[in-house]
Amino acid sequence: MTRSMLIISRQGPWSGPSAREALDIALAGGAFELPLGLLFLDDGVFQLAAAQQPAAIEQKNLSANLQALPMFGVDTLYACARSLDERGLDAGSLALPVDVLGEDELRALLNRFDHVITL
Repeated sequence: MTRSMLIISRQGPWSGPSAREALDIALAGGAFELPLGLLFLDDGVFQLAAAQQPAAIEQKNLSANLQALPMFGVDTLYACARSLDERGLDAGSLALPVDVLGEDELRALLNRFDHVITL
């Protein structure tokens, strides 16, 4: 029986290894056709910001991993509306299309998946 998994990415793109690890898990799960979703929450929404310049702080760019998600079957991306608002990000200007969810929709999303991993 195939189990579904929701990965919640809560860390900014360069605040440590968690953002890259969340993307790696999503890419690996997608490669094995595991039904999964990826939710960007709190500072994790900064991963979706367009025109990032990680070289300025001597970090690796995560945008290639983000752009690869659909190629690995990870088509279901979500972002928390409150997290976007609190950080001054507009859903229309993000690097990838995401479903923006309010509080009630987030609760429903968490209940839809068999497993939830938070990084």
